[in-house]
Amino acid sequence: MNFYQDLVIAYRILAEYGIIDAYGHISVRSPTNPERFWMARSIAPELVTEADLMELDMNSEPVAAAGRSPVNERFIHGEVYKLRPEVMAVVHNHSPSVIPFSCTCTSLQPIFHMSAFIGLGIPNWEIREAKKGSDMLVRDAYLGESLARKLGSHPAALMRGHGAVVVGESLAVAIGRSVYLEQNARMQFQAELLAGAGGAITFMDEAEVAANVVWQDYGRFWNLVRNKMQKKLDAEKSA
Repeated sequence: MNFYQDLVIAYRILAEYGIIDAYGHISVRSPTNPERFWMARSIAPELVTEADLMELDMNSEPVAAAGRSPVNERFIHGEVYKLRPEVMAVVHNHSPSVIPFSCTCTSLQPIFHMSAFIGLGIPNWEIREAKKGSDMLVRDAYLGESLARKLGSHPAALMRGHGAVVVGESLAVAIGRSVYLEQNARMQFQAELLAGAGGAITFMDEAEVAANVVWQDYGRFWNLVRNKMQKKLDAEKSA
């Protein structure tokens, strides 16, 4: 598989898992030019093909639009890449189990080992601190930079009442983290229901977090879901 196929497959995977809806998006830093990145044009993730992929510069502007409309919130990606040179992939999602944690006083905590990265901290970005009365979309570099700075060195950041931004040192890591962030949020909510008001929940401690994040490249998960999705796409083409 090539770089472009993997990005298309990543869109399809997160759409199938319900992590991104018609408005979520994924980007990957260019393997040949670190000052560029690739993402799909403004189109529902489940419909993305290689022909929909666009190259953008660090100002989040298309290198060659060719009549295609870029995603409004592309500035999330460009500003993160500017501040985080080690990041190779960025996901913006509207993960349904995660959003309630962005607008309550309950913080996300790592509840199982596959989501250990949460223990590195998941800050919550409040767009009103950057701009009041917005439509809550990251439509320019100013808001993108504000979000990127809130993200800081963390693996993900919540966006109050909107969704999340998730990053990775590879596409596999960004996709794995996106899926397990959603699963952790759902499990944490279930644990809180079981524990009841004031009940104790045993989360991972710092030592457990440190012991797990060092090996979590999500390679096995990525290979599994990528192969499944490739077979599905091949079947669609031959139908």
